[in-house]
Amino acid sequence: MKADLHPAYAEVEATCSCGNVIKTRSTLCQAFHIDVCSECHPFYTGKQKVLDTGGRIERFKQRFGVVGTK
Repeated sequence: MKADLHPAYAEVEATCSCGNVIKTRSTLCQAFHIDVCSECHPFYTGKQKVLDTGGRIERFKQRFGVVGTK
């Protein structure tokens, strides 16, 4: 392997907008800010909303029928 070819890979802190600090490793070699993390993202917290705008699911079922019935 060639010397001085690979970038530095150091431990850094990623700070979320909710205040959560995550220690990780990066070639950036400086602390950085992220918008969402697993502590505040709706998918991981269980606060995710599923929207059925305009009855799309019912229209699909009427148009193609229920899957699995014969």
